[in-house]
Amino acid sequence: MAESNAQNKAKLISETRRRFEAEFVADKSDKYDPRDVERLQQDDNWVESYLCWRHNVIDETLKMLDESFQWRKEFSVNDLSESSIPRWLLEIGCVYLHGYDKEGNKLFWIRAKYHIKDQKTTMDKKKLIAFWLERYAKRENGKPITVMFDLSETGLNNIDMDFVRFIISCFKVYYPKYLSKMVIFDMPWIMNAAFKIVKSWLGPEAVSLLKFTSKHEIQDYISVEYLPPHMGGTDPFKYSYPPLVDDDFQTPLCENGPITSEDENSSKEDIESDGKETLEMISNEEQPALPKKINPPESASKTDENEKVDSKIKAFKKPLSVFKGPLLHISPAEELYFGSMESGEKKTLIVLTNVTKNVVAFKVRTTAPEKYRVKPSNSSCDPGASVDIVVSPHGGLTVSAQDRFLIMAAEMELSSGTGPAELTQFWKEVPRSKVMEHRLRCHTVESSKPNTLVLKDNASNVSDKTSEDLYLQFATSSCETDCSPP
Repeated sequence: MAESNAQNKAKLISETRRRFEAEFVADKSDKYDPRDVERLQQDDNWVESYLCWRHNVIDETLKMLDESFQWRKEFSVNDLSESSIPRWLLEIGCVYLHGYDKEGNKLFWIRAKYHIKDQKTTMDKKKLIAFWLERYAKRENGKPITVMFDLSETGLNNIDMDFVRFIISCFKVYYPKYLSKMVIFDMPWIMNAAFKIVKSWLGPEAVSLLKFTSKHEIQDYISVEYLPPHMGGTDPFKYSYPPLVDDDFQTPLCENGPITSEDENSSKEDIESDGKETLEMISNEEQPALPKKINPPESASKTDENEKVDSKIKAFKKPLSVFKGPLLHISPAEELYFGSMESGEKKTLIVLTNVTKNVVAFKVRTTAPEKYRVKPSNSSCDPGASVDIVVSPHGGLTVSAQDRFLIMAAEMELSSGTGPAELTQFWKEVPRSKVMEHRLRCHTVESSKPNTLVLKDNASNVSDKTSEDLYLQFATSSCETDCSPP
């Protein structure tokens, strides 16, 4: 069944590309940015997002692509940067990305009290929306987003229906499949009529994405940790510019759990004890508990110990999906899959492969440094070699869909050392423009899923697919029912 769905999708994608090229691009190529046309021919996910949003009806998909691509050229979306936006708009904090909802979707904040209707600044404000959405789309590649319309302290002078219509068009046409929901907070009664118009723009199928909330209801969608105090939350975040609000990645991870600074290194005893604990925990997941050998024989060589570590790491199934970056290929491509709480949190694996001719330094950041340990978390990878990174929840803490990981990588000169001191100095000096970044989301496999979705090798009914790949098969096969266009 999954194979048949994949074949049908491939045919739809191929036919969409062929017809768009023949019917829209051939005689009017100047209507579009060539970079968008090229991406359409290369990025299956992008084509699929338009198809899915239009119920796989190719004629409707082509119309949507035409409108979307013309808009992208008109707004020069591929070239939008901070310099494209007036500095005062960036400083005021009326639009920004920060935090996550309970489903792990990024929050896109629109603070209506900072918006005053003004025809002279309308285009700049629209470019600001496009700038943030394109910035997010390039990082997350299809992951839904939750729009937070904060209407507290607003009145008639803040109402701009043209601006609201533009925001809705962004999700209806320009960024298909990106809207998870639109949470409207503290809407004044005077705006009831205006939002009746908004509902008509969205269409009946998408009205369910509107969530009208007050302080009491908003915690149904967002945890207090990502809500500001005026919404009844505890988030101490205060917007300021510069720099731009990033993805909330904090302290780098350590092999033994959270650390207080990048330069702080774990002691030799801690690292050795952590290594033993890691081996014991992985081993216990694979076989019945055995008496521990408190004092291993001193005759065991370093080679033997390395072989033991390698054999334990091989207990993890290698993730099959791959993100192909310019410096590293990273697997899995998008999500880290952990076991359910009922069976105990399971470790998961990130595989990095160096595709350059130089040594590549890498390090890992997270939005929740207090939760995880990573081994190794700050190291290097030789040319053509691969590194297995083991990620495990620290101290039995719970994995959340809101948690994110960031892999940072940069090429090192051949003469550079790769010890802890050299790596620390390297990361202080390397230009940001030379750093590759890739983000991974967390996903907890529910206990109700089939046993084959659990990361174990010793179960007799485990197939050659990883839990991640099997889960994605289920998700792909149900796309037709899950994707609800406006």
